[in-house]
Amino acid sequence: MSRHRNNRRVGAALLALMLSSGLSTVAVARDAAPQATAAEAQKPQLQGLESFVDGVVASGLANREIAGAVVVVVADGKVLFNKGYGYSDVAKGVAVDPERTLFRPGSVSKLFTWTALMQQIEAGKVGLDDPVEKYIDFKVPTTAFNKPIRIRDLFTHTPGFEDTYVGMFSKSMSEFEPLGKFLATHIPGRVRQPGVEASYSNYGTALAGYIVQRVSGEAFPDYIDKHIFAPLGMTHSTFREPVPEGWELAKSYDFTEGRFVEKPGELITNIAPAGSLSATGADMARFMLAHLQDGTLDNGTILKPETARRMRERLFANAPSLPGIAYGFLEYNAANPRIVGHGGNTGYFHSDLMIVPEAGVGVFVSFTGGDGSSIARSELMHLVTERLFPAKPLPLWTGAPAAMVEGFYRPNRRGYAPGTISAASLVRIRKDGERGLSTEIGGKTVRWEQVGPRLFRQTGEDTTPLGPLGKLEFYGEGADTRFSFEHQPYMLFRLVP
Repeated sequence: MSRHRNNRRVGAALLALMLSSGLSTVAVARDAAPQATAAEAQKPQLQGLESFVDGVVASGLANREIAGAVVVVVADGKVLFNKGYGYSDVAKGVAVDPERTLFRPGSVSKLFTWTALMQQIEAGKVGLDDPVEKYIDFKVPTTAFNKPIRIRDLFTHTPGFEDTYVGMFSKSMSEFEPLGKFLATHIPGRVRQPGVEASYSNYGTALAGYIVQRVSGEAFPDYIDKHIFAPLGMTHSTFREPVPEGWELAKSYDFTEGRFVEKPGELITNIAPAGSLSATGADMARFMLAHLQDGTLDNGTILKPETARRMRERLFANAPSLPGIAYGFLEYNAANPRIVGHGGNTGYFHSDLMIVPEAGVGVFVSFTGGDGSSIARSELMHLVTERLFPAKPLPLWTGAPAAMVEGFYRPNRRGYAPGTISAASLVRIRKDGERGLSTEIGGKTVRWEQVGPRLFRQTGEDTTPLGPLGKLEFYGEGADTRFSFEHQPYMLFRLVP
């Protein structure tokens, strides 16, 4: 999920595209397979990684508007390091404690919801190809689409809903609505047949959490407490808002006129399964270790091994040769090594989680601060990934120039009501030489070079207003020409007629 604060930098419409998904998947600049296996490649690089991360975060504290941060790395079944940086309370000078300070990981919360839904599938209580209406107590309008939304469509962000933020964030608990009531009265417009293209859906994930609640007979926060947190020993994590009394939650900050300005804590209770988690770095380490160990940690089990492995398998992809979506996990790299994870943004917290099963490595980061802290999160994940799994880039393409259409492209992740499309959300494509192109994104020009028939890679290391993008692939023909960015498998851009 992504909360849009202001239009100081690139406009609210453009901020809506930053992965909440969430919106910022890790910048894994990978083109070719490493020479060694994933496990062999990362082991020497783990030595000195803590000092390396210390240096990167120190630079971010100085230059990227970070107020407080937590970084956790697990490897070989244990915590390699779990460190706090900066302050959980700037005014009082309270330092971040990675064992006690809770951060708000935004859409990283969704991985817990998808794990819970996989538990119900494993138990035979939910069928992957069943229609969602089999499990809920209200009707989703069919409009022009007579194909039912299936459980698998929720996992892959393909239910066909538009994406809006109406009512999702509350200013106080007085605005809270029970999950089922909120979902029944805030159904987004259905704008395409389900199962045909991924377009990030916070509503779809909240619906998945409601199905868990309905099938189990337990309120969603209670279910997660009992069936995920308790078995894994996650003693300082909650989906409840506000957090339990006495727990230390890092404060929310903006960065204005050279100083940190405390902001009211965000309330995401109305769609809790999509983003209301609060957790410490220590607890997130336990969650990563459980998934790296195929569902088991110490004496606790949350999934059978075959279910945990299945959860990481690809279910859907927009672009033919770019990463796709597993059972809620986003693919960061499809193979050599396979990397999956999920990013998350609220208005004031910027987080990411990735696991590399064949190498036994997991990384979780969460920053609070100004807009620059979101960039810092992406930069750190990119640098850590490249240090652990370096790869040679693909050679430049020498075949025929790509068949692509110049013009403006708009995202499919958006509201579809008249007047809701902003020019700030459009991406302009132009040819740049025989085998290159340029994109204009939020007023910034990014150049690309061709590395495949319809495939391009970003030149340079600049972070765009949409975050790091990796590669770009065109598909479709004529008026239905589309493209996707490597690091945004949950959405696509379509040519504007």
